[in-house]
Amino acid sequence: MLQVLREMPGGVRVFLIYGLLILAFLGLTLPLIVNQAVETPVTILGLVWMALLAYLIFTITLVLQRKQAAYGLSMGLATLTIPLIPLLALAAGVVGGIFALALAVLIFTSLRRSSSRAWFSEL
Repeated sequence: MLQVLREMPGGVRVFLIYGLLILAFLGLTLPLIVNQAVETPVTILGLVWMALLAYLIFTITLVLQRKQAAYGLSMGLATLTIPLIPLLALAAGVVGGIFALALAVLIFTSLRRSSSRAWFSEL
């Protein structure tokens, strides 16, 4: 596994760091979902969180296995940065919006590099 991480292009590493940050955010906010589940077994927020968690873990697993399907899934996961731009702009002002925009540009450009696309070569 360490050799796989050493051979990994920088763009894929950027995406994995992004994915692990989302995973940490989901883990930190999971008590909110569990508290809601005590009152109501099925909530919209709980369904969205569980679907995002499953999608995230599946995508990270495929990226580490270098599967071709992981490229499309990783680009889909990168689109979560798009709604983050206005949210951070409203919450943190111009600085938050610029940070979110820079994050989105960084993730999309790093995934679209030829070395990153070549990483996803396994069937």
